[in-house]
Amino acid sequence: MLKIGIITGSTRDSRVNKQVAEWVKGIADKRTDAQFELVDIKDYNLPRYNESVPAVFTKDYQTPEAKPWSEKIDSLDGFVFVLAEYNKGITSGLKDAIDYLYQEWNNKAAGIVSYGSTLGVSAANELRLILSVPKVATVGTHVGMSLFTDFEEMSKFNPAPFHEDTVGKLLDEVIDWSTALKTLRVKEEVLV
Repeated sequence: MLKIGIITGSTRDSRVNKQVAEWVKGIADKRTDAQFELVDIKDYNLPRYNESVPAVFTKDYQTPEAKPWSEKIDSLDGFVFVLAEYNKGITSGLKDAIDYLYQEWNNKAAGIVSYGSTLGVSAANELRLILSVPKVATVGTHVGMSLFTDFEEMSKFNPAPFHEDTVGKLLDEVIDWSTALKTLRVKEEVLV
């Protein structure tokens, strides 16, 4: 069965990001076509990215925190990133978490759930570009939520009901694409 990680995109103490990620997981857990896991980047305590270039390609990490992060991402077949938009971009914590790895991301699919004053659209577009380098295919359906209408006082998550249908479509695509890309990863393992 496919394993899909729902990855938080913020490490701030005052974040609302985890509320959104837990909501996505609650919707995902109603499905039977994949296993879903909340992957909180804050739990991995990754320091600012400072690895050598060869480590990214050889998985010979000098940073001790990178090894459990590597193992977690390697064990997953696809992802749903939950993004908070900061200054029209993704958070530095998420960028560092992505940069620590390369092979572990390869030939996997991802969906994006974002929020911000303008639905997190700029951050979602930035993440699509970033994920293209380690060969993560991002699906077309995007869930964008507003700090003004989907949160109470910008701190308590209270999504509009119609978002649940869009999350369902996003999960359909992530599962379909993850299934297809898994065959490519299996083929590559056989060739090695």
